[in-house]
Amino acid sequence: MSNQTTVKEFFIVGLPSLPELRILAFLIFLLMYIVTLSVNLTLISIVRISHHLHRPMYFFLSNLSFLEMGYVSVTVPRMLNSLLTQRTKISFEGCFLQLFFFTFLGATENILLGLMSFDRYVAICHPLRYTTIMCSKVCIQLIFATWFIAFLTTSFPIILISKLPFCGPNVIDHFFCECSPLLKLACGNVYFGDLAVTVCASVVILCSVMVTLVSYIYILTTILKISSTGNQKAFSTCASHLMVVIIFYGTLLAMYIKPTARDAQQNKVMAVLYAIVTPLINPFIYSLKNKDVKEALYQYVIKKRSY
Repeated sequence: MSNQTTVKEFFIVGLPSLPELRILAFLIFLLMYIVTLSVNLTLISIVRISHHLHRPMYFFLSNLSFLEMGYVSVTVPRMLNSLLTQRTKISFEGCFLQLFFFTFLGATENILLGLMSFDRYVAICHPLRYTTIMCSKVCIQLIFATWFIAFLTTSFPIILISKLPFCGPNVIDHFFCECSPLLKLACGNVYFGDLAVTVCASVVILCSVMVTLVSYIYILTTILKISSTGNQKAFSTCASHLMVVIIFYGTLLAMYIKPTARDAQQNKVMAVLYAIVTPLINPFIYSLKNKDVKEALYQYVIKKRSY
């Protein structure tokens, strides 16, 4: 198999666009990238600066923002460079590094969203024991476990795909190196590579979804037992997370369950939603729907103006 692997570089087609719209597309995606980085970085800074946000919920939220800054940076800068310079070449090793970091950060976010659901379950269903169960030490351990599990589940399919023979063609019909278009370029039998992607993605996604579903079943059961005022307050702490979960898992399930069963244009649309749009809107959802974050941001702006 190693003797057949003659491809040393790939050419990325990118997003379909007319030549005269290339600059416009570059400016739009550049603006989206800058806003994504700025808003997520602001959210991380607010959580670190504001002492009343030093709680597990916001600790996990700042980790989520860090992840989104990471995987949007894995894909968008190269895409912007291609739009501006029309250079589409990427080395074999560079392609698989991009694929690894994108899937690794995405898998980490999957598990983190499930973890955030569990955090909301403990906060609402066991409020008196919340600070004991979700202490700082436990939160840090859970974050390390999240990254470690994501690394293990990501490494196996990526290594398996990289060992496949690539002997041409070497044109990736996508705007970054992604599993589905890479599998289509392999010369050998891609059954096990496709199966590994589907199984690993399904395990990570479905386990996270199950944790989220079970957590919210208990949360809703508890909320229905309390007064209407407490009901609204309890549900407001979950609304932002639930909205992010629905958007994230909706695009992710469509993207990674049977990745070779869709055409190239469908893959690109799904990838744009997952890799670019979702990291952009998530921090707005959290900041606009969360009273504590809005108050902390307001206090920060007022303090800056006073100086």
